[in-house]
Amino acid sequence: MMNMNYQVAIVAGALLIVAHSNSLYSESDANLRLLDWKPKSQMDVPRTNIIKPKFPVIDIHNHLRRSVEDPALMSTYLEEMDKAGIWMCISLDGAGKDDLYLKHLEIAKNTSPYRFSIFYRVDWNRIDEPNFGENEAQKLHKAYDQGIRGLKISKVLGLAVKDKTNKLVTVDDPRIDPVWAKCGELGIPVLIHISDPKAFFDPIDEFNERYDELAAHPEWSFHGDKFPPREEILAARNRVIARHPNTKFIGAHVGNAPEELGIVGIWLDRYPNFYVEIGARISELGRQPYTARDFMIKYQDRVLFGTDTPPNAKAYSLYFRFLETKDEYIDPTEAHHLQGRWKIYGLHLPDEVLEKVYYKNALKVLGLSAKPAKF
Repeated sequence: MMNMNYQVAIVAGALLIVAHSNSLYSESDANLRLLDWKPKSQMDVPRTNIIKPKFPVIDIHNHLRRSVEDPALMSTYLEEMDKAGIWMCISLDGAGKDDLYLKHLEIAKNTSPYRFSIFYRVDWNRIDEPNFGENEAQKLHKAYDQGIRGLKISKVLGLAVKDKTNKLVTVDDPRIDPVWAKCGELGIPVLIHISDPKAFFDPIDEFNERYDELAAHPEWSFHGDKFPPREEILAARNRVIARHPNTKFIGAHVGNAPEELGIVGIWLDRYPNFYVEIGARISELGRQPYTARDFMIKYQDRVLFGTDTPPNAKAYSLYFRFLETKDEYIDPTEAHHLQGRWKIYGLHLPDEVLEKVYYKNALKVLGLSAKPAKF
């Protein structure tokens, strides 16, 4: 039978352990907010540093509008492109309103005649004017003659643009048809960003996988009755693609459905004039590496490179690492910004696929003949 002194010692030891545990617990932040949690990975896996890609690159999705107010920025962008092996960068910020695209064109041309290209943006403020579509198509044609080489449609169409009746203008509104047709006539592509990630249409709560991103930017949420369902917006876009088979459409952000590559594949099979680009979505592609690799190989003639991030050599390097290597557990945050609490895995794409994604598919869509000798 255990003597009294021994029992007292056991109890005292147990109390000491509990006290020590409580001390450790109190020293930690038991109430740490999820938004403040920035864990450092303990994974010991290969890390490949790719400064320049295997092939020259055309970045089909970028925004260089800050250079309109600060022209010196364009030279900085060019320096970053040279560091990273980027042949050409497409700015999607050629505003049609008040012909603001002209200054963007001038700055780009003065910086480098061949390294930048500008896409036009429709002035939706004129949607209620008689012959809106015909007039905008004429303006687009004039802009093309001045150097514009594509059309950019942002997500405000279908989510925010309203006419004088206070009704949302749908993506397939017939008033816009002359603009789509004009792009086909001119042989220039439409890079179309319609809707947004699936999580942006869900409540910002404990079940939302992009809680961090949406908590930081609640204005990006499209949850609620004042916005149409995401599927409805995408269906309207697809009706436009079907209605204008002679116009090339590039679905921004993997067709705005990177979480559903099977559905994107159905669209690509159905619409031969439809392409997709990967800008700001390697965080989605890289968490499904087997599915994404199969997708990229199967549709290697229809996928374009894009970043949606002003030229930055470090950000480009992450894209190259994702596309070219077998690296595991990559933090994609520096390629754009924090989008979700997960890591990504390299696709290790075959060289023939890389070459198409990096620049050959863009050549075809942009109507360019060949890469310059320096590359």
